[in-house]
Amino acid sequence: MGAPERPEHEQARLDRQLSELLQELRIAMPGVQLLFAFLLAVPFQARFGEVSDFARDVYLATLLCATLSSALLIAPAAYHRLLFQRGDKRRIIRFAERAAISGLFFLAVAMTGSVLLVTDFLFGTPTTVVVGVATVAIFAWFWFGVAGVRRRAQQR
Repeated sequence: MGAPERPEHEQARLDRQLSELLQELRIAMPGVQLLFAFLLAVPFQARFGEVSDFARDVYLATLLCATLSSALLIAPAAYHRLLFQRGDKRRIIRFAERAAISGLFFLAVAMTGSVLLVTDFLFGTPTTVVVGVATVAIFAWFWFGVAGVRRRAQQR
């Protein structure tokens, strides 16, 4: 059981929550931006024409997931700026939390797709399946599972 929460005024709590959320997004953004840039450059590589139909489909899905992840992880900043000083910080935080979690989900899918692309290109189908399943399991557990288990334990 954790330490008891300190008393905190509503506005101070909302300010802290927004600050923490924006800091978390600052950590995620360079990764999604780097991945997105990499994916935009891939089709212009000489050997891209040699990839299988499977790899081409995975590439498109990965590119779209990276695009969606970028949009979702940047959305809280735009939403906050458009609604800034309108007395609706609680709604801004709620939207930002949902967008951030969704953005992280699509980032995990895009990163998994990138691993699949490289693995398929280098090793072929059997290895790609094993590595793909392992990659999904890693993201599912560390990004969502650990926190989900903790949340359930706290609710009991």
